[in-house]
Amino acid sequence: MRRTVRHEGPLIIGGGLAGLSAALEAAPAPVLVATPATLLEACASAWAQGGMAAALAEDDTSGLHAEDTVAAGAGLVEPERARALTDAAKDTIHWLDQLGAPFDREADGHYHLSREAAHSRARVARVGGDGAGRAILSALVTAVRASAHITLWEDARLTGLVRDADGRVRGAILTRGDRRVRVIAPAVILATGGIGGLYGRTTTPGALQGAGMALAWRAGAEILDPEFVQFHPTAIRLTTAGPDSELVSPLPLATEALRGEGARLVDRAGRYLLGEADSADLAPRDQVARVVHAAEMDGRGAFLDATQAIGAAFPTAFPAVYAACMRMGLDPRSQPIPVVAAAHYHMGGIAADADGRTTVEGLYAVGECAATGVHGANRLASNSLLEAAAFGRRAGRMARVETLPAPSALVDIMGTDLPEADLARVRDLMDRHVGVVRDAAGLTAALAELAEIEARHPEALAVTAATLVVRAALARQESRGGHYRADYPDTLAEARHSRVVREADAVPQPLLAAE
Repeated sequence: MRRTVRHEGPLIIGGGLAGLSAALEAAPAPVLVATPATLLEACASAWAQGGMAAALAEDDTSGLHAEDTVAAGAGLVEPERARALTDAAKDTIHWLDQLGAPFDREADGHYHLSREAAHSRARVARVGGDGAGRAILSALVTAVRASAHITLWEDARLTGLVRDADGRVRGAILTRGDRRVRVIAPAVILATGGIGGLYGRTTTPGALQGAGMALAWRAGAEILDPEFVQFHPTAIRLTTAGPDSELVSPLPLATEALRGEGARLVDRAGRYLLGEADSADLAPRDQVARVVHAAEMDGRGAFLDATQAIGAAFPTAFPAVYAACMRMGLDPRSQPIPVVAAAHYHMGGIAADADGRTTVEGLYAVGECAATGVHGANRLASNSLLEAAAFGRRAGRMARVETLPAPSALVDIMGTDLPEADLARVRDLMDRHVGVVRDAAGLTAALAELAEIEARHPEALAVTAATLVVRAALARQESRGGHYRADYPDTLAEARHSRVVREADAVPQPLLAAE
């Protein structure tokens, strides 16, 4: 059964840092936030360990931060967007501070700042060593629950989008239990997270399977650079018990801040994987991930040795990593941590500007599901939480002034879930063929398998999202940032974006159902 609800303000899909930042900033407009689980559950923001990057030190500037962001992005970062992000960083930290985010402080009251990969300065503000995401998001959750202008549906899963004959998004279809609700709203803000759940080896919640990106594409929105997936080089190699042990999914993360404090990547024999220089392990993530992947493939193994850099301080300095290791019977104070590269962040996604506006009127995208041009081919560490909050706030302010257009004929663009067996097949083929190292043979095989699954489940959103990634990866005949082709190892002189838009004649025609 389906009913229609008219909402006078923005409809926000997603309860992570981006969605909640947008919701708070949309005041005084009435906001409806729809999320499939209770706030703080099933969103990647709460799992983030490292922190939030901002030029807070005396020897740092937002200009330097922007330069590092552009350099890490391997030619595909939009410089003006990067500067918009880094210029907003300090104010974003202070805004979160005022909401109660308990950033770590030095004895003199200044923020405790860490240095992470590819940053030229120590500029990562942390919480509890490795608990930034959950602590920051908890502060926002408290503020959201206390805000009279925000209504929460914590049992609502995105199932579709609603369009009119002119192509404008008019709302979304949400599933609540066994009921479907069509919500008509002046603006829909997608804050649906990334695509880590399309992989078996992932550090993100398995429910994040690119549903927002898939539905946005079906609704006619441009998808930007979907082939660029960031693989975190230090996911903890945790396996199931028993003779047929396999990697746990999702995998716990050993935050990059450990390497910022001096932890080193070594092989089974204790040899440095990236060289002896003190800064060798702070190379951009794509480079480190490939080295870790190669060490695993050739049997040397990869380990993060923090016994000297952290040692006895582990329980208090990095409590989440310490607990994860101890659960697997390993004491990181005295033993190196076995690690693997795992899908961690999607740099590509729904093309959007710094205010979250997509190429489809009435549709916004913020956070990991959006591709705003600030991450390019390789995201700079700890810029993701910053982007979620900074650009989420901007989207909320922009969407709050949208008004409901005149009634029009509408069409529902629907999606479905995959059965577990087929989802497991998708995850396996993405791990095997669309991981750290790719080639034409593997990508072509992945497309063939996806087509076979799609033939049985033509509206499955996970298949649509995976296909967008694989097709763009096959078309990009070069290696750049997080996208490495073994058959095309060189980087082309000219950096070009991948832009994917659905064919106009493939977009569903309006139904005779009036708003």
